[in-house]
Amino acid sequence: MEKEENQNSQTEDNNEIKENKEIEKTSENKDLKPEDKIKELEDKLARAYAEIENQRRRFEKEKDDAFDYGGFSLARETLNLIDNLERSKLALENDENLKNSEPLKKTLDHLNVIQKDMISILKKNNIEEIKSIDQKLDPNLHQAMMEVEDDKKEPGTVVQEIQKGFMMKDRLLRPSLVAVSKKTNKKEKNLKQEEKSEQNQSKYNEK
Repeated sequence: MEKEENQNSQTEDNNEIKENKEIEKTSENKDLKPEDKIKELEDKLARAYAEIENQRRRFEKEKDDAFDYGGFSLARETLNLIDNLERSKLALENDENLKNSEPLKKTLDHLNVIQKDMISILKKNNIEEIKSIDQKLDPNLHQAMMEVEDDKKEPGTVVQEIQKGFMMKDRLLRPSLVAVSKKTNKKEKNLKQEEKSEQNQSKYNEK
């Protein structure tokens, strides 16, 4: 009973505080000049309008994104089919029992047609392959998996494409997995040459 009475008294006190605040606000508003009241109302209207405008812009952006990128997840999953086709082709080409056979040639032709059709469908839906070979490594588009010594190319140039990357309009669907060039390590090269010359010299001495 005492707890209930305490709770009731607390709620009554809170109500009294709220009422007092409201009375203070109304009394303050009464003290304001008509010009000040108009300015206050204009300020409230401007803030409310700005909030409504921000919400409208957010809804418009969400609607546009849903229209443009609604199939983003589906498109990314579809790329697995292209990868599996590529792997199937490589497995068939490396099969010793099928090499240079007519059935292999026909099968590869059919797989190539399917692959081209799939890429064509992706292009119609604004999904394009990322150009990689002979391009400068771009961290926004490429993911370097390994380095290859190549003095003919500028360091950081893509020399091999391990897995194709794709863009959906201006968004990255997935990066290209690539190998990039690097300068030959001259110290290692000289050591290898010295080792070879020593091996040749020892063979010559044995003779």
